[in-house]
Amino acid sequence: MITKQLTHPGSIVVVGGSNDTQKPGGKVITNLVEGGFKGKLFVMNPKEDVVQGIKSYRNPDDMPDVDLAIIAIAAKYTPATIEFLTQKKKTRAFIILSAGFSEESPEGKILEDKVVDLVNRVGGSLIGPNCVGILTPQHHSIFTKPIPRLDPKGCDFISGSGATACFIMEAGIPKGLTFANVFSVGNSAQMGVEEILKHLDENFDPEKDSKVKILYLETITKPAMLLKHAASLIRKGCRIAAIKAGSSEAGSRAASSHTGALAGSDMAVEALFRKAGIVRCYGREELISVASVFMRPELKGKRIAVITHAGGPAVMLTDALSNGGMEVPTISGLAADELKTELFPGSSVSNPIDFLATGTSGQLATIIDFVENKFENIDAMVVIFGTPGLFRIFDVYRVLNEKMKSCKKPIFPVLPSILTAAEEVQEFVDKGRIYFPDEVVLGKALSRVFLTPPPVADKINLPIVDEQSIRKIIDSSEEGYIHPEKIQQLLDAAGIQRAKEIVVSKLGDAIAAAKEMGFPLVMKVVGPVHKSDVDGVVLNVADEHKLQTEFERMIKIKDTTGILLQPMLNGMELFAGIKKEDKFGHLILFGLGGIFIEVLKDIRAVLAPAGKTEVAREIKKLKSHKIIEGARGNEGVNEELFTDIIVRLSALVKVAPEIVEMDINPLLGTKSQVVAVDARIRIGK
Repeated sequence: MITKQLTHPGSIVVVGGSNDTQKPGGKVITNLVEGGFKGKLFVMNPKEDVVQGIKSYRNPDDMPDVDLAIIAIAAKYTPATIEFLTQKKKTRAFIILSAGFSEESPEGKILEDKVVDLVNRVGGSLIGPNCVGILTPQHHSIFTKPIPRLDPKGCDFISGSGATACFIMEAGIPKGLTFANVFSVGNSAQMGVEEILKHLDENFDPEKDSKVKILYLETITKPAMLLKHAASLIRKGCRIAAIKAGSSEAGSRAASSHTGALAGSDMAVEALFRKAGIVRCYGREELISVASVFMRPELKGKRIAVITHAGGPAVMLTDALSNGGMEVPTISGLAADELKTELFPGSSVSNPIDFLATGTSGQLATIIDFVENKFENIDAMVVIFGTPGLFRIFDVYRVLNEKMKSCKKPIFPVLPSILTAAEEVQEFVDKGRIYFPDEVVLGKALSRVFLTPPPVADKINLPIVDEQSIRKIIDSSEEGYIHPEKIQQLLDAAGIQRAKEIVVSKLGDAIAAAKEMGFPLVMKVVGPVHKSDVDGVVLNVADEHKLQTEFERMIKIKDTTGILLQPMLNGMELFAGIKKEDKFGHLILFGLGGIFIEVLKDIRAVLAPAGKTEVAREIKKLKSHKIIEGARGNEGVNEELFTDIIVRLSALVKVAPEIVEMDINPLLGTKSQVVAVDARIRIGK
């Protein structure tokens, strides 16, 4: 929990405070003093009476009670110090800068657990250990640089890595990005990124608090908490961007199903971020650019005007926007012709609007006015303006600043001359503006921001399924893959249409089943995990002779316990599956089926529970969606029925969370029906 003593302490003690400002215990005192901490500040140091002008207590017993302790001593001494402070000095908040805990060794983990236990006993707050501290308007309890000038309208920044937090601020501050609060959580022994975000959500003041949150995560230990509070903040009008590091997951776990092989923790992260409405970023510059886009008025559409005096950057930006799903529409008509008369000969207004290297600040003002007032097919504009160093361009950036104040359409400034026009750029930043040095990074950021969907509905309606039958089947099953007969029963209970099938172990029963279903048939071995690898699937069995020949061959295949018979159906092969991902819950995956799932790996995933709107949106994002719709005269698939099956899988795992893997591959889809042809389910108890 986050206590008042952490956020608004009346007194702070730096344990291990030092006169040496090259040490964390010294630098944090300097930052506290220079940050204007208004409460009482103490030091605990057995060798000093005064540290940087602050009273130091050699004997801790002599020190008054204190709200917040900043710990900068060796890990091995920390538990005893915290026990003393909680029991004798009523301390209820701790920031542990020191390393040497769980990040270092098993012994360090034991020390860390002791610390957490001691803090929890008194209902206290703990940030760290192994962190750089926190930076708020109330106190600068941080030992690193840079120390940005805090702005209530800046970003709230929560980072799982202190060094990364510093690097992101280092890169963002010169571009004009501002910060409201900075939290470095280190090892997250008691509180991680999720808990800090929860606190920001539960205490959000729309009048006073920042509406931009940026996150750097190395682990997500509480996905449900992150999802709940990120989505809640975004619904309240905030915007959130995040980096989740460690996405490659080298050494992927072995899995026996398609779903298990394709799904992974990063896919779960991606699904969670989409569900919450978080814009996902993959690097520091991208995060800074997205946060900077957040600082401008919200994009109401994806049609961008590119205004430039340099052709090359405009072309690269146009490519980045177009490839990212944005539009750079052609500008034409009487207003365009009128604008062209205001510019030098040779200028182009078709979009990009190129007013040449000789273009003036007055011409820039005119162009922006035309885009703002006369070009209705434009939603926002990017202005690219640098200099070869032949003359100063203060007037251009001053015009840009004024137009950014007055225009309703967002303006995104790309100022590439960060050395040649350093003074001009700095004056622009000093006016409270943010700029983008790279047009391609901006183009990608605009695409990510605009195309990230809003959070899903707070309440998700799932279809009704036969819960009693589902529980009866699951409760009566052992761990592992369940029998085909029970799979049929589960599909029926979930309301998923399936192909009729009969499992036989004797030739006579196979002949009787064939007469009941009619030819042609499909025959599949029951038992082996990957049937196709052992030649355990036969299609278009057209007569009794073929049935007998294949039965006698297939029943001898290793691990075969029976032969499954189905009518031969036609349709487009689709895929749907389930994978239970540690901590995240169930992922529902879907896409084209058959061999395409292995070759193309064109799948989408949603985190359960998932409703129809979310699933339908993700189906449309499949690269193969045009095929599913029906391409080149080929019949498409009934997407509503496909969506319904995926949503029913979400309802199924709500009733049967023991399902750890499930494949329906293929689903055969036509315009009139989507039918499950083959399925496997593995449960874990």
